[in-house]
Amino acid sequence: MNYYPGLGYSQGVTTAGTARETTTRTGPGAARQHTLRERNLELVARAVYEVPEPLSRAGVASATGLARATVSTLVDQLVAAGLVRELPAVTGGRAGRPAVPLVPAPRSVVGLGLEVNVDYLGARVLDLTGEVVSEQVVPGALHDSDPTVVLRRLGALARDVSDGVAAAGMTVAGARLALPGLVDPRTGLLEVAPNLGWSSLDPVPLLGLGDLDVRIANEAKLAALAELAGGSDVAAPDSFIFVSGDVGIGAAIVVDRELFLGERGWNGEIGHVVVDPAGPRCSCGAFGCLEQYAGKEAMMRAAGLPPDSALSALVACLTESGTAGPAGGRAALPAGRALGSALADFVNLLDVSTIVLGGAYTELLPWLRADVVEVLADRVLSAPFVDLDVRAAQAGPQAALTGGARAVLQAVLADPAAWV
Repeated sequence: MNYYPGLGYSQGVTTAGTARETTTRTGPGAARQHTLRERNLELVARAVYEVPEPLSRAGVASATGLARATVSTLVDQLVAAGLVRELPAVTGGRAGRPAVPLVPAPRSVVGLGLEVNVDYLGARVLDLTGEVVSEQVVPGALHDSDPTVVLRRLGALARDVSDGVAAAGMTVAGARLALPGLVDPRTGLLEVAPNLGWSSLDPVPLLGLGDLDVRIANEAKLAALAELAGGSDVAAPDSFIFVSGDVGIGAAIVVDRELFLGERGWNGEIGHVVVDPAGPRCSCGAFGCLEQYAGKEAMMRAAGLPPDSALSALVACLTESGTAGPAGGRAALPAGRALGSALADFVNLLDVSTIVLGGAYTELLPWLRADVVEVLADRVLSAPFVDLDVRAAQAGPQAALTGGARAVLQAVLADPAAWV
């Protein structure tokens, strides 16, 4: 099935921060009378958003099985609500009324993605077409930071971005806050974020965003949601392990285009998989965790750079020293073998053969790939029988911001009646 390339609406995804809230429905099913209009609005919205080429009202009627008169009424309501836009009418060379193509409405209802990472704060606004209409990313050193101060700063950033889009006539439907740690979607609490030094925290009130609907989610899982939605000519696979490499390392597991969340949405903490019990102490308290070898700061130290150096400095160092490619990469960036070891455990446990490397790993893949692939070939039991695919992420920088905004918009399109 094809999907509208901007939002990736019908991919049936839940996130740790929005579990049981953004699950999209996959078929018409039965509807009680008092929900029939709401259900039909969703069907029509999906029909508009799920196609590579715009449909007319007649095309929507054909796709949904609804009567043309019903579709016309519902489309009018979606247009008035700012969820659907009519393009200029086109004629097909046949008698009758010209067809009016229907598309997602740009710059109307928008979603806000927010993120606290160890070395930046960010806010990004996407509209229903998937376009970024506003964003701000502010570098910072947030190790062992004061959450009250940091979240107040992020709240000010969010208000600045939101006020700007509101002044342009857009409506912010809500926000998702990406955090690098264990979040509990049932309570809205951040249980622990070792690299930030935060624990047992209710972060949303500290943002000071008033009545705006803000929910929290794990950073890697929102980044995987952005990856699922695409954004390049290379389609995301149906199942993959997404690894977000930064100062910390998180992962998300996607099976048949749905995030696998486990009991509480706390899975995927690959950064705290022990690759050497005799290794250095990690911020989580254990010894020899993957982050101590393949986290961004660890890679900087291995290359002889200050831990807080920009990623571009590491890339320049590797390139200028002539280490591009497998041989040089092994000498200059030993993180690959540690990463491969942790990933081999995941593949053996999960039977998912595609690994998507995001965050800092996207740029560093030329220096990581050889070691990762070699260790996977040695350690994965099924390696002789399957093609293990290690690829770069396509979702772009700060992917969790994009994934957070998309999660908001998916919730809007799962219940368009709330906006009509």
